[in-house]
Amino acid sequence: MRIFSRYVFRQAAGSFALILASLTGIVWIALALRQFNVVTSQGQDTWMLVKMTSLAVPNLMAIIAPFSFLIAALHTLNRLNTDSELIVLSAAGSKVWTVARPLILLALLVSIFLAFVGHLAQPWSMRLLSDYLVQVRSDLLTQVIQPGRFSSPEPDLMFHIRDRSADGELLGLVMHDTRDKSQSQSYLAERGTIVKQDGTAYLVMSTGHILRRTDADAPPQIVAFDKYVVDLDRFESQDDGSGEKKPRERYWDELVHPSPDSKIFRNSPGQFRSEIHERLVGPLYPIAFVFIIVAFVGQARSTRSSRMQSLVLTFLFAATCRMAGLALNSAVTRDASMLVALYGVPIGAIVLSLIIIKRSDRQRSGVSIFGRVADAMTGTFETVLRLVVPRRKVAP
Repeated sequence: MRIFSRYVFRQAAGSFALILASLTGIVWIALALRQFNVVTSQGQDTWMLVKMTSLAVPNLMAIIAPFSFLIAALHTLNRLNTDSELIVLSAAGSKVWTVARPLILLALLVSIFLAFVGHLAQPWSMRLLSDYLVQVRSDLLTQVIQPGRFSSPEPDLMFHIRDRSADGELLGLVMHDTRDKSQSQSYLAERGTIVKQDGTAYLVMSTGHILRRTDADAPPQIVAFDKYVVDLDRFESQDDGSGEKKPRERYWDELVHPSPDSKIFRNSPGQFRSEIHERLVGPLYPIAFVFIIVAFVGQARSTRSSRMQSLVLTFLFAATCRMAGLALNSAVTRDASMLVALYGVPIGAIVLSLIIIKRSDRQRSGVSIFGRVADAMTGTFETVLRLVVPRRKVAP
Protein backbone atom coordinates (compact mmCIF):
# COMPACT_ATOMS: atom_id res chain seq x y z
CA MET A 1 0.00 0.00 0.00
CA ARG A 2 1.41 3.39 -1.00
CA ILE A 3 1.98 6.25 1.41
CA PHE A 4 -1.10 8.16 0.26
CA SER A 5 -3.27 5.04 0.42
CA ARG A 6 -2.10 4.35 3.97
CA TYR A 7 -2.86 7.95 4.86
CA VAL A 8 -6.42 7.75 3.49
CA PHE A 9 -6.98 4.37 5.15
CA ARG A 10 -5.86 5.68 8.55
CA GLN A 11 -8.09 8.74 8.23
CA ALA A 12 -11.15 6.71 7.22
CA ALA A 13 -10.54 3.89 9.73
CA GLY A 14 -10.06 6.35 12.60
CA SER A 15 -13.25 8.21 11.71
CA PHE A 16 -15.14 4.93 11.36
CA ALA A 17 -14.01 3.68 14.79
CA LEU A 18 -14.94 6.98 16.44
CA ILE A 19 -18.37 7.20 14.79
CA LEU A 20 -19.12 3.52 15.44
CA ALA A 21 -18.24 3.91 19.13
CA SER A 22 -20.35 7.08 19.40
CA LEU A 23 -23.43 5.60 17.73
CA THR A 24 -23.09 2.38 19.73
CA GLY A 25 -22.91 4.40 22.94
CA ILE A 26 -26.05 6.33 22.00
CA VAL A 27 -27.92 3.12 21.20
CA TRP A 28 -26.74 1.51 24.43
CA ILE A 29 -27.94 4.47 26.51
CA ALA A 30 -31.33 4.36 24.76
CA LEU A 31 -31.63 0.63 25.49
CA ALA A 32 -30.59 1.13 29.11
CA LEU A 33 -33.25 3.80 29.63
CA ARG A 34 -35.92 1.56 28.10
CA GLN A 35 -34.94 -1.39 30.29
CA PHE A 36 -34.46 0.62 33.49
CA ASN A 37 -37.49 -1.11 35.00
CA VAL A 38 -35.26 -4.21 35.34
CA VAL A 39 -33.66 -2.37 38.28
CA THR A 40 -36.58 -0.33 39.57
CA SER A 41 -39.47 -2.79 39.45
CA GLN A 42 -37.93 -6.24 38.92
CA GLY A 43 -35.35 -6.17 41.70
CA GLN A 44 -32.20 -6.68 39.61
CA ASP A 45 -28.89 -4.96 40.23
CA THR A 46 -27.21 -2.46 37.91
CA TRP A 47 -24.78 -5.08 36.63
CA MET A 48 -27.68 -7.17 35.30
CA LEU A 49 -28.99 -4.07 33.47
CA VAL A 50 -25.56 -3.47 31.91
CA LYS A 51 -25.26 -7.09 30.77
CA MET A 52 -28.75 -7.27 29.26
CA THR A 53 -28.47 -4.00 27.36
CA SER A 54 -24.94 -4.75 26.14
CA LEU A 55 -26.00 -8.13 24.77
CA ALA A 56 -28.65 -6.39 22.66
CA VAL A 57 -26.08 -4.18 20.90
CA PRO A 58 -24.73 -6.81 18.43
CA ASN A 59 -28.26 -7.21 17.11
CA LEU A 60 -28.11 -3.58 15.96
CA MET A 61 -24.59 -3.71 14.52
CA ALA A 62 -25.92 -4.71 11.10
CA ILE A 63 -27.46 -1.23 10.88
CA ILE A 64 -24.97 0.83 12.89
CA ALA A 65 -21.74 -0.31 11.21
CA PRO A 66 -22.68 0.40 7.54
CA PHE A 67 -23.94 3.89 8.40
CA SER A 68 -20.82 4.55 10.47
CA PHE A 69 -18.69 3.61 7.48
CA LEU A 70 -20.83 5.77 5.18
CA ILE A 71 -20.39 8.85 7.38
CA ALA A 72 -16.67 8.17 7.88
CA ALA A 73 -15.98 7.79 4.15
CA LEU A 74 -17.93 10.94 3.29
CA HIS A 75 -16.09 12.86 5.98
CA THR A 76 -12.70 11.61 4.76
CA LEU A 77 -13.32 12.54 1.10
CA ASN A 78 -14.75 15.92 2.07
CA ARG A 79 -11.67 16.61 4.19
CA LEU A 80 -9.34 15.61 1.37
CA ASN A 81 -11.17 17.92 -1.00
CA THR A 82 -11.24 20.81 1.49
CA ASP A 83 -7.47 20.51 1.98
CA SER A 84 -7.05 20.52 -1.84
CA GLU A 85 -5.47 17.07 -1.77
CA LEU A 86 -7.94 15.67 -4.31
CA ILE A 87 -7.30 18.64 -6.56
CA VAL A 88 -3.53 18.05 -6.42
CA LEU A 89 -4.00 14.35 -7.21
CA SER A 90 -6.28 15.16 -10.14
CA ALA A 91 -3.81 17.70 -11.49
CA ALA A 92 -1.02 15.11 -11.21
CA GLY A 93 -2.99 12.72 -13.41
CA SER A 94 -4.14 10.27 -10.74
CA LYS A 95 -7.40 8.48 -11.31
CA VAL A 96 -10.24 8.18 -8.86
CA TRP A 97 -9.12 4.65 -7.92
CA THR A 98 -6.11 6.12 -6.10
CA VAL A 99 -8.47 7.34 -3.40
CA ALA A 100 -10.97 4.50 -3.82
CA ARG A 101 -8.56 1.60 -3.09
CA PRO A 102 -8.06 2.26 0.67
CA LEU A 103 -11.80 2.95 1.09
CA ILE A 104 -12.67 -0.30 -0.67
CA LEU A 105 -10.25 -2.15 1.60
CA LEU A 106 -11.92 -0.63 4.66
CA ALA A 107 -15.35 -1.54 3.23
CA LEU A 108 -14.24 -5.16 2.87
CA LEU A 109 -13.07 -5.21 6.49
CA VAL A 110 -16.41 -3.77 7.62
CA SER A 111 -18.22 -6.43 5.57
CA ILE A 112 -16.17 -9.18 7.25
CA PHE A 113 -17.04 -7.64 10.62
CA LEU A 114 -20.74 -7.66 9.72
CA ALA A 115 -20.54 -11.30 8.63
CA PHE A 116 -18.90 -12.18 11.96
CA VAL A 117 -21.60 -10.34 13.88
CA GLY A 118 -24.45 -11.90 11.88
CA HIS A 119 -23.21 -15.48 11.96
CA LEU A 120 -21.55 -15.71 15.39
CA ALA A 121 -21.81 -12.70 17.72
CA GLN A 122 -25.52 -12.04 17.25
CA PRO A 123 -26.78 -15.62 17.87
CA TRP A 124 -24.46 -15.98 20.86
CA SER A 125 -25.59 -12.70 22.44
CA MET A 126 -29.28 -13.37 21.80
CA ARG A 127 -29.04 -16.81 23.41
CA LEU A 128 -27.29 -15.42 26.46
CA LEU A 129 -29.85 -12.61 26.66
CA SER A 130 -32.63 -15.19 26.61
CA ASP A 131 -31.00 -16.98 29.56
CA TYR A 132 -30.82 -13.72 31.49
CA LEU A 133 -34.51 -13.09 30.81
CA VAL A 134 -35.31 -16.48 32.34
CA GLN A 135 -33.24 -15.52 35.37
CA VAL A 136 -35.08 -12.21 35.71
CA ARG A 137 -38.47 -13.92 35.51
CA SER A 138 -37.52 -16.48 38.15
CA ASP A 139 -35.94 -13.85 40.41
CA LEU A 140 -39.20 -11.90 40.17
CA LEU A 141 -40.78 -14.26 42.70
CA THR A 142 -37.73 -15.25 44.71
CA GLN A 143 -36.34 -11.72 45.25
CA VAL A 144 -38.84 -8.99 44.41
CA ILE A 145 -41.99 -10.28 46.11
CA GLN A 146 -41.77 -9.48 49.80
CA PRO A 147 -43.67 -11.35 52.55
CA GLY A 148 -46.88 -9.65 53.61
CA ARG A 149 -46.99 -7.33 50.57
CA PHE A 150 -49.13 -7.39 47.46
CA SER A 151 -46.88 -7.18 44.38
CA SER A 152 -47.98 -6.63 40.78
CA PRO A 153 -45.18 -7.35 38.27
CA GLU A 154 -47.53 -6.51 35.39
CA PRO A 155 -51.11 -5.22 35.01
CA ASP A 156 -53.89 -7.60 36.11
CA LEU A 157 -51.43 -9.96 37.83
CA MET A 158 -50.95 -9.94 41.61
CA PHE A 159 -48.78 -11.99 43.99
CA HIS A 160 -48.77 -12.31 47.77
CA ILE A 161 -46.78 -14.59 50.07
CA ARG A 162 -47.05 -15.08 53.82
CA ASP A 163 -43.37 -15.84 54.34
CA ARG A 164 -40.22 -17.20 52.70
CA SER A 165 -38.21 -20.09 54.11
CA ALA A 166 -34.45 -20.11 54.49
CA ASP A 167 -33.98 -22.15 51.30
CA GLY A 168 -36.09 -19.71 49.24
CA GLU A 169 -39.36 -21.65 49.29
CA LEU A 170 -42.48 -19.46 49.13
CA LEU A 171 -44.98 -20.10 51.92
CA GLY A 172 -48.66 -19.16 51.81
CA LEU A 173 -48.66 -18.21 48.12
CA VAL A 174 -51.57 -16.35 46.51
CA MET A 175 -51.60 -15.49 42.80
CA HIS A 176 -54.52 -13.64 41.19
CA ASP A 177 -54.54 -13.52 37.37
CA THR A 178 -57.13 -11.45 35.45
CA ARG A 179 -55.15 -10.81 32.26
CA ASP A 180 -57.55 -13.02 30.33
CA LYS A 181 -60.72 -10.90 30.26
CA SER A 182 -62.91 -13.95 29.65
CA GLN A 183 -62.02 -15.48 33.02
CA SER A 184 -60.26 -14.74 36.29
CA GLN A 185 -58.16 -17.27 38.21
CA SER A 186 -56.85 -17.27 41.75
CA TYR A 187 -54.20 -19.73 42.92
CA LEU A 188 -53.77 -20.52 46.61
CA ALA A 189 -50.97 -22.86 47.68
CA GLU A 190 -49.25 -23.79 50.90
CA ARG A 191 -45.84 -23.83 49.24
CA GLY A 192 -44.23 -22.66 46.01
CA THR A 193 -40.82 -23.39 44.49
CA ILE A 194 -39.02 -21.94 41.46
CA VAL A 195 -37.57 -24.59 39.11
CA LYS A 196 -35.42 -23.81 36.05
CA GLN A 197 -35.30 -26.39 33.26
CA ASP A 198 -34.35 -26.21 29.55
CA GLY A 199 -34.11 -22.42 29.55
CA THR A 200 -37.56 -21.98 31.13
CA ALA A 201 -38.59 -21.07 34.68
CA TYR A 202 -41.54 -22.80 36.36
CA LEU A 203 -43.45 -22.12 39.55
CA VAL A 204 -44.28 -25.43 41.24
CA MET A 205 -47.12 -25.04 43.77
CA SER A 206 -47.99 -27.71 46.34
CA THR A 207 -51.23 -28.39 48.26
CA GLY A 208 -53.65 -25.75 47.15
CA HIS A 209 -56.73 -24.71 45.22
CA ILE A 210 -57.59 -22.89 41.99
CA LEU A 211 -60.63 -20.60 41.96
CA ARG A 212 -61.74 -19.99 38.40
CA ARG A 213 -64.64 -17.71 37.43
CA THR A 214 -65.81 -17.39 33.81
CA ASP A 215 -69.13 -15.66 34.45
CA ALA A 216 -69.82 -12.91 36.96
CA ASP A 217 -73.26 -14.37 37.70
CA ALA A 218 -72.15 -18.00 37.99
CA PRO A 219 -70.45 -19.48 41.07
CA PRO A 220 -66.67 -19.97 40.83
CA GLN A 221 -65.13 -23.33 39.98
CA ILE A 222 -62.87 -24.71 42.69
CA VAL A 223 -60.14 -27.19 41.77
CA ALA A 224 -58.02 -28.80 44.48
CA PHE A 225 -54.50 -29.99 43.65
CA ASP A 226 -51.57 -31.63 45.35
CA LYS A 227 -49.07 -30.17 42.87
CA TYR A 228 -49.56 -27.61 40.09
CA VAL A 229 -46.96 -26.15 37.70
CA VAL A 230 -47.15 -22.66 36.16
CA ASP A 231 -44.86 -21.63 33.28
CA LEU A 232 -43.37 -18.24 34.18
CA ASP A 233 -42.82 -17.55 30.48
CA ARG A 234 -46.54 -16.82 30.40
CA PHE A 235 -45.71 -13.53 32.10
CA GLU A 236 -43.90 -12.34 28.96
CA SER A 237 -45.01 -11.86 25.35
CA GLN A 238 -44.41 -15.20 23.66
CA ASP A 239 -44.16 -16.62 20.16
CA ASP A 240 -45.47 -19.97 19.01
CA GLY A 241 -42.19 -21.76 19.47
CA SER A 242 -42.88 -23.39 22.86
CA GLY A 243 -39.42 -22.49 24.17
CA GLU A 244 -37.56 -23.06 20.88
CA LYS A 245 -34.75 -20.81 19.73
CA LYS A 246 -35.94 -17.95 17.56
CA PRO A 247 -34.39 -17.58 14.08
CA ARG A 248 -32.18 -14.72 15.27
CA GLU A 249 -30.85 -16.89 18.10
CA ARG A 250 -29.79 -19.72 15.77
CA TYR A 251 -26.43 -20.32 14.16
CA TRP A 252 -26.13 -20.82 10.41
CA ASP A 253 -26.47 -24.60 10.39
CA GLU A 254 -29.54 -24.42 12.63
CA LEU A 255 -31.13 -21.91 10.26
CA VAL A 256 -30.42 -23.80 7.05
CA HIS A 257 -31.27 -27.23 8.49
CA PRO A 258 -33.97 -26.73 11.14
CA SER A 259 -35.46 -29.71 12.90
CA PRO A 260 -38.50 -31.18 11.12
CA ASP A 261 -40.30 -31.04 14.48
CA SER A 262 -39.62 -27.33 14.93
CA LYS A 263 -42.91 -25.59 15.64
CA ILE A 264 -41.53 -22.15 14.75
CA PHE A 265 -40.33 -23.40 11.36
CA ARG A 266 -43.67 -25.04 10.57
CA ASN A 267 -45.63 -21.94 11.54
CA SER A 268 -43.29 -19.27 10.12
CA PRO A 269 -40.82 -20.62 7.54
CA GLY A 270 -40.56 -17.11 6.09
CA GLN A 271 -38.77 -15.90 9.22
CA PHE A 272 -36.02 -18.45 8.64
CA ARG A 273 -35.76 -17.45 4.96
CA SER A 274 -35.60 -13.77 5.88
CA GLU A 275 -32.92 -14.29 8.53
CA ILE A 276 -30.76 -16.43 6.23
CA HIS A 277 -30.69 -13.91 3.41
CA GLU A 278 -30.34 -10.90 5.69
CA ARG A 279 -27.09 -12.38 7.01
CA LEU A 280 -25.91 -12.83 3.42
CA VAL A 281 -26.99 -9.49 1.95
CA GLY A 282 -26.06 -7.32 4.95
CA PRO A 283 -22.27 -7.40 4.30
CA LEU A 284 -22.86 -6.20 0.72
CA TYR A 285 -23.98 -2.73 1.82
CA PRO A 286 -20.57 -1.33 2.93
CA ILE A 287 -19.22 -2.35 -0.51
CA ALA A 288 -22.20 -0.70 -2.21
CA PHE A 289 -21.71 2.42 -0.09
CA VAL A 290 -18.07 2.83 -1.03
CA PHE A 291 -18.82 2.64 -4.76
CA ILE A 292 -21.68 5.13 -4.37
CA ILE A 293 -19.37 7.52 -2.53
CA VAL A 294 -16.55 7.20 -5.06
CA ALA A 295 -18.97 7.69 -7.96
CA PHE A 296 -20.67 10.83 -6.65
CA VAL A 297 -18.11 12.60 -4.44
CA GLY A 298 -14.82 10.96 -5.38
CA GLN A 299 -13.89 13.66 -7.90
CA ALA A 300 -12.17 16.89 -6.93
CA ARG A 301 -14.44 19.96 -6.88
CA SER A 302 -13.65 23.57 -6.14
CA THR A 303 -17.22 24.82 -5.61
CA ARG A 304 -18.22 24.37 -1.97
CA SER A 305 -21.96 24.59 -2.57
CA SER A 306 -21.84 21.92 -5.26
CA ARG A 307 -19.69 19.74 -3.00
CA MET A 308 -22.13 20.02 -0.09
CA GLN A 309 -25.08 19.18 -2.35
CA SER A 310 -23.29 16.06 -3.54
CA LEU A 311 -22.47 14.97 0.02
CA VAL A 312 -26.07 15.38 1.18
CA LEU A 313 -27.58 13.61 -1.82
CA THR A 314 -25.01 10.82 -1.65
CA PHE A 315 -25.86 10.17 1.99
CA LEU A 316 -29.61 10.25 1.25
CA PHE A 317 -29.22 7.90 -1.72
CA ALA A 318 -27.13 5.40 0.26
CA ALA A 319 -29.45 5.59 3.28
CA THR A 320 -32.47 5.04 1.03
CA CYS A 321 -30.84 1.92 -0.39
CA ARG A 322 -30.30 0.52 3.12
CA MET A 323 -33.83 1.37 4.25
CA ALA A 324 -35.20 -0.27 1.11
CA GLY A 325 -33.16 -3.36 1.94
CA LEU A 326 -34.66 -3.53 5.42
CA ALA A 327 -38.17 -3.15 4.01
CA LEU A 328 -37.54 -5.85 1.41
CA ASN A 329 -36.18 -8.15 4.10
CA SER A 330 -39.55 -7.92 5.84
CA ALA A 331 -41.29 -8.57 2.52
CA VAL A 332 -39.19 -11.72 1.99
CA THR A 333 -40.83 -13.16 5.10
CA ARG A 334 -44.15 -13.17 3.26
CA ASP A 335 -43.05 -13.65 -0.37
CA ALA A 336 -39.94 -15.53 -1.49
CA SER A 337 -40.03 -13.82 -4.91
CA MET A 338 -38.85 -10.60 -3.23
CA LEU A 339 -35.37 -12.15 -2.90
CA VAL A 340 -34.49 -10.79 -6.34
CA ALA A 341 -35.23 -7.25 -5.20
CA LEU A 342 -33.46 -7.84 -1.87
CA TYR A 343 -30.17 -8.65 -3.61
CA GLY A 344 -30.89 -6.26 -6.46
CA VAL A 345 -30.69 -3.14 -4.27
CA PRO A 346 -26.99 -3.37 -3.25
CA ILE A 347 -25.88 -5.02 -6.49
CA GLY A 348 -27.78 -2.47 -8.57
CA ALA A 349 -26.20 0.38 -6.60
CA ILE A 350 -22.75 -1.07 -7.27
CA VAL A 351 -23.41 -1.45 -11.02
CA LEU A 352 -24.82 2.08 -11.32
CA SER A 353 -21.83 3.50 -9.45
CA LEU A 354 -19.37 1.66 -11.70
CA ILE A 355 -21.12 3.08 -14.77
CA ILE A 356 -20.75 6.62 -13.43
CA ILE A 357 -17.10 6.03 -12.48
CA LYS A 358 -16.40 4.63 -15.94
CA ARG A 359 -18.04 7.64 -17.52
CA SER A 360 -15.85 10.00 -15.45
CA ASP A 361 -12.61 8.17 -16.33
CA ARG A 362 -13.17 7.56 -20.03
CA GLN A 363 -11.66 9.76 -22.72
CA ARG A 364 -13.84 12.52 -24.10
CA SER A 365 -13.23 11.34 -27.67
CA GLY A 366 -14.93 8.28 -29.12
CA VAL A 367 -18.06 8.16 -27.03
CA SER A 368 -19.39 4.60 -26.94
CA ILE A 369 -22.90 3.33 -26.32
CA PHE A 370 -21.78 2.43 -22.82
CA GLY A 371 -20.67 6.01 -22.29
CA ARG A 372 -23.93 7.40 -23.59
CA VAL A 373 -25.86 5.31 -21.06
CA ALA A 374 -23.58 6.61 -18.34
CA ASP A 375 -24.08 10.19 -19.56
CA ALA A 376 -27.84 9.76 -19.44
CA MET A 377 -27.78 8.36 -15.91
CA THR A 378 -25.38 11.01 -14.64
CA GLY A 379 -27.42 13.76 -16.28
CA THR A 380 -30.56 12.46 -14.59
CA PHE A 381 -28.86 12.49 -11.22
CA GLU A 382 -27.59 16.06 -11.73
CA THR A 383 -31.09 17.17 -12.75
CA VAL A 384 -32.56 15.70 -9.58
CA LEU A 385 -29.81 17.41 -7.60
CA ARG A 386 -30.71 20.83 -9.03
CA LEU A 387 -34.42 20.31 -8.38
CA VAL A 388 -34.05 19.08 -4.80
CA VAL A 389 -31.30 21.45 -3.65
CA PRO A 390 -31.64 24.90 -5.27
CA ARG A 391 -28.50 26.84 -6.01
CA ARG A 392 -27.49 29.60 -3.66
CA LYS A 393 -28.24 33.06 -4.94
CA VAL A 394 -25.33 35.47 -5.01
CA ALA A 395 -26.10 38.99 -3.78
CA PRO A 396 -25.28 41.74 -6.31
